[in-house]
Amino acid sequence: MTALDRAVERAHALIEFGRHDQALELLGRHLAEDPGDIRAWVKLSYCHLHADEPEKAMEAADEALRLAPADYGALLLRAQAMVRNGGWLDVEPVLREAVRVAPDEPYPRAMLADAVWRTAVVRHAQATGTGKISFSDTDRISREAADLAMEALRLGPENIYAHEVAQLIASTCGNGTVSDQLDEAILRIDPTHSGALTRQTEKAAQAPGVSATRAAELYADALAGQPDHPFMQQQLDRATYRLLRGTRWLALLCLVVAGAMVNLFPSDDRPAPELPLPIGQRLWVIVIMAVVWAFGAWRRYRKLRGGVQLNVRSLIRRGRWARIAAAQSSWATLCALLIAGLPWTSLPAPRLLFWAGLVPTAATIWFDKKKTR
Repeated sequence: MTALDRAVERAHALIEFGRHDQALELLGRHLAEDPGDIRAWVKLSYCHLHADEPEKAMEAADEALRLAPADYGALLLRAQAMVRNGGWLDVEPVLREAVRVAPDEPYPRAMLADAVWRTAVVRHAQATGTGKISFSDTDRISREAADLAMEALRLGPENIYAHEVAQLIASTCGNGTVSDQLDEAILRIDPTHSGALTRQTEKAAQAPGVSATRAAELYADALAGQPDHPFMQQQLDRATYRLLRGTRWLALLCLVVAGAMVNLFPSDDRPAPELPLPIGQRLWVIVIMAVVWAFGAWRRYRKLRGGVQLNVRSLIRRGRWARIAAAQSSWATLCALLIAGLPWTSLPAPRLLFWAGLVPTAATIWFDKKKTR
């Protein structure tokens, strides 16, 4: 091995360790002495690409292609650099050449499917001038891209990128069954895949009939694999808020029970009871309210997973509306306890407490209804 060959090998070792700046310096000196080394130009292009310098990466790849027009590595790097530089609509010829040179490689075929699909969508939008595409139109203009993606999947059944492109095309065409199958395949290969995990969790959490508790647990499970995922955290907060919001209905139920016990609004059919009420009757209503809270909130809270319980406490600290919901639940329940627990001798005072607990809580439930969507 000559000294020049050893320089390229050292550059390759530096690239393996992620030291692209040192590899760039070494390759620059090497190419000054041997400008005809194709391997060095390819590695130089790779280093520039990882240094987020796509234009320099394209220049280095072009030098390699000038020396060897059918070099697969140079073609692929040229295409990647073009995409990084915003050239999705111009990259198709380079990718078709890469597919011709390496027909059994799944990655360039998947990338070609991606480019063909993007180009078809843009051209259709330009031709129609509407910016909107129906599912039937999308299916028609995406057929070539879909075929390329399926071929890429056949060549590389474990290739994540091929699955991603095929899933994107299927979902855009409105083929939910195939899209879900591809997401499931992606998660079998990579259980922490951000896009597939987000889509599958969102679908399960927003299915008809899914409770706030179940939705919160689904988002908490997803966050366990991706603790820094902002969208999942946002959705977990929304589901947690739905749980907190539900406690206000329990408080209002307690308020209505207390009001009915005292008969705050007597009529001819139901005259006002003799006040004050016996202590046994007042204690019995308090027991009923305790049962409502025990089965409606405390028992449910204790069954929540640890991550959801932590988020309940965290959301109350972080979120203004969460604190409002918790405070209103407490306030309405306190009003109910005062109505039921004190030995009232007249109705005006407990009636005032009833309206003080009911009106602001009920009004806020209506006002913040959109926050649960």
